[in-house]
Amino acid sequence: MHEVHPPPSPALDLLEVQGWNVYWAELERRIGSVFARSDARTRAITYLAGLLSPAERKNSWQLAEISGDPNPYGFQHLLGRADWDPDALRDRLRTYVTDYLADPDAVGVIDETGFLKKGTHSAGVARQYSGTAGRVENCQIGVFLAYASGHGQTLLDRALYLPQAWTADRARCRRAGIPDARAFATKPTLARQMLERTFAAGVGLAWVTGDSVYGDDRALRQWLEDRNQAYVLAVSGKETVWMNQQQQPIKELLATLPTTGWETLSAGDGSKGPRWYDWRRMDLSDPPQTGWKRWLVVRRSIPDPREVTAYIVSAPAPTTLADQVRVAGMRWTVAESSQTAKGAVGVDHYEVRSWTGWYRHMTLAMGAQAFLRVIREEAGAEVAPKKGPLNRPGGSSLAAFKAQRNLRSAEAVRKFAGCSGNWS
Repeated sequence: MHEVHPPPSPALDLLEVQGWNVYWAELERRIGSVFARSDARTRAITYLAGLLSPAERKNSWQLAEISGDPNPYGFQHLLGRADWDPDALRDRLRTYVTDYLADPDAVGVIDETGFLKKGTHSAGVARQYSGTAGRVENCQIGVFLAYASGHGQTLLDRALYLPQAWTADRARCRRAGIPDARAFATKPTLARQMLERTFAAGVGLAWVTGDSVYGDDRALRQWLEDRNQAYVLAVSGKETVWMNQQQQPIKELLATLPTTGWETLSAGDGSKGPRWYDWRRMDLSDPPQTGWKRWLVVRRSIPDPREVTAYIVSAPAPTTLADQVRVAGMRWTVAESSQTAKGAVGVDHYEVRSWTGWYRHMTLAMGAQAFLRVIREEAGAEVAPKKGPLNRPGGSSLAAFKAQRNLRSAEAVRKFAGCSGNWS
């Protein structure tokens, strides 16, 4: 199973498969030292390969079945009791993602997704609103930070939201393995913690965006402004803004918008092509930072002008409305990343109940998703990876890769990669 790799589509030739193996070996090299024991390291790589397999459900039972294990105990041990730190793995994956997908215009997208659960024992489970289900359900809520750039997007960090009913019951928390130091934190607070970790690691984000859960949090907006971090955050009608030296409810501003003076712009491509909306922006009170401005940006549906969404934007004064619209559209990428992770790497297929198990499965699933994203972006790179990001001065394609390295066969790829073993 250690040699099992993501199944290629029928259109892929053998050289492409071998190229995938080069990138797989690179991922193994990057994350291997997180696992002090060789058995845990081998089990983790097998788990990653299983998440990339065509198994219908990516839980320990089915992953054991496809790997030839007689039972799921090895994977359950990996997720529960083995000695390794999922935060250390997250940090390695962050570097892996930014090495390959880095972009000076990258956007950090914050959002949450729900994981439907039965019972009351899984860490953080409660009857709460799930955007995934579109209603109140018994579920866990994970808050995620996605990294979106011109090279693609993938999940960068994760946090399990704990309702106050959980943090107020320390005995219940201990039974689920939740650390005693873990106090109640709102979703915006969890988002800020993830952003703090990301910035501390040296990752640059041109923008931060998120929905009204985060935009309505003034403390989060103020924190971003204090560090000169541009943002486009959706806000609800209950929020207020300062305009013309008066504090005005957004709900009232939206009710009195003029019918003319709108600009039709695309918020990016969706599954059916460009997402066209009407847009307008209004000046808000200026932030204290010299050269920066705040705006209220409004998005209006073209088929139904009654459907409007408001955003508060803070950015350098020369920023155009088109740039702000582009960032607002990037918010959908985290939903797309979550759906990709659920469909392709089983991010929601876990059957663990503990705090530790949730973070370990989630981080491994993020690693599998990051591998897929890197493969999609880099499969035609000019230089195979060994100890860092690839050199890609221009557009890449597999044909260019073959021509540049004079690779004409699977044997040539094997020699070029400096790898040996059983190639699929």
